[in-house]
Amino acid sequence: MFAAMAKNLQDGPGTHFGFRNVEAEEKPRLVRGVFESVAPRYDLMNDLMSGGIHRLWKNVLVDLLDPRPGLELLDVAGGTGDISLRVLQRLTRKTGSDDPAARITICDFTPEMLRIGRDRAIDRGFVDDINWVCGDAQALPFRDRSSNAYTIAFGLRNVTDIDRALSEAFRVLRPGGRFLCLEFSRVALPILDKLYDRYSFDVLPAIGATVTGDREAYEYLVESIRQFPDQEELQARVKDAGFARTSYRNLSGGIAAIHSGWRI
Repeated sequence: MFAAMAKNLQDGPGTHFGFRNVEAEEKPRLVRGVFESVAPRYDLMNDLMSGGIHRLWKNVLVDLLDPRPGLELLDVAGGTGDISLRVLQRLTRKTGSDDPAARITICDFTPEMLRIGRDRAIDRGFVDDINWVCGDAQALPFRDRSSNAYTIAFGLRNVTDIDRALSEAFRVLRPGGRFLCLEFSRVALPILDKLYDRYSFDVLPAIGATVTGDREAYEYLVESIRQFPDQEELQARVKDAGFARTSYRNLSGGIAAIHSGWRI
């Protein structure tokens, strides 16, 4: 049923905002409104959507990145700092120094998410280690070949034009640079997919309404997952953007996946 709803929307004009058709120019404002609403409880949102497992998924992403001194990371849609702070903590443990010896930039579309991220970084002792930029994944305000790693976690499905965002990721990476995308994906296990659908559409919005008072934001977030390309399609689009050695790794039976590619 949910797949059929998504297909009908894809055949319509404009673009999708969850299961609604909207004008392409309208979607960024709507997405920003969702994240302004959920920003104060962003971690709780991800806990509800993943059963808390998103924390382990993010650790896997950092494992794959394998950060080392000299890293120049662009963390897109990373406003609250979940990925970047993990990277900095990993580097300080690895080097045994308070100086992580890395240049990290977080670029996020929502100022409120950036504010929360800055506060969190300060609380954890990383005052001057991150550059915070408000910007659009589809038109990154950075020069060509300016980073040697690009991460985006739970952000790609919210952009209006996925292919444009992937092209921008390729543009800002140096040769030898790595692209890593963590995103909710298509459940690959029978039975689990039906259980996850029911939880997502029946339980999660009700919990979101009770905990945050914003049922509509959670409905959009669930619907946006169903509108997002499956693993094989996204891998093909990453390759079409110019990346080599593309691959993906399913997490928790495909509830989420990490996509990887290299600029050569």
